[in-house]
Amino acid sequence: MKADPGVQRVLLDLQTVDTALDRNRHRDATLPERATVAELQRAAASDRDRAVRARTVVSDLSRQVARAEGDVESVRARAARDRALLESGQVSSSRQLSDLEHEVASLAKRQADLEDAELEVMEQLEAAEGDLAAIEAAIAARASEQAEMESTMAAALATLADEREGLLADRADLVARLPADLLTLYERIRSDGVGIAAGLVRYGRCESCQMELSRVDLDAIRGAPADDVLRCPECRAIMVRTEESGL
Repeated sequence: MKADPGVQRVLLDLQTVDTALDRNRHRDATLPERATVAELQRAAASDRDRAVRARTVVSDLSRQVARAEGDVESVRARAARDRALLESGQVSSSRQLSDLEHEVASLAKRQADLEDAELEVMEQLEAAEGDLAAIEAAIAARASEQAEMESTMAAALATLADEREGLLADRADLVARLPADLLTLYERIRSDGVGIAAGLVRYGRCESCQMELSRVDLDAIRGAPADDVLRCPECRAIMVRTEESGL
């Protein structure tokens, strides 16, 4: 393949731009903020699951407290009626009085037991509400941290996007200066997974792969016409010759 030496030098500028684009895309893909945001999102999802479970516990315990309060109130009301009946003097039978007094005593014990059970459930509810409040506070704090990190990430991504836009514009200008066959060769080398498709020959070294060229290779390079498109025998990148090559 033939190409004007000046045109071949354009490949060096194109390679510089493509290397910068590769770095830009790598920074975009590996932006530390991405991993941090993803971790915060996973933690937030876990917190939400914990909050759902905690709210279920609070709801269940609230119903238990309500039932316990109802049971206590029912026994208290019944005991109040029995005491009122005792104090009214309407019961004259000693057997009935004895039964009524026994029932009042039993109700007092029942009320005490129910109040103890109610207190225990209320303590459990208080603890569960405390757990829920702590989880909700953690969710709020994490949401704030996530919003801040997402803002930082957005700013970093915007900077990278601006840089990428400028590089792509520079690339388009350079590509327009290259003949189709030379550009196709360059692009094919890059598509083969070789990051550096064109590099300078400098003082006996291919700067694409940093290989020291043999004397035979150097003699071949020196003897090749200036418009020959040469390939590195090691990495197969296009070797560009300039006044810096020291040939």
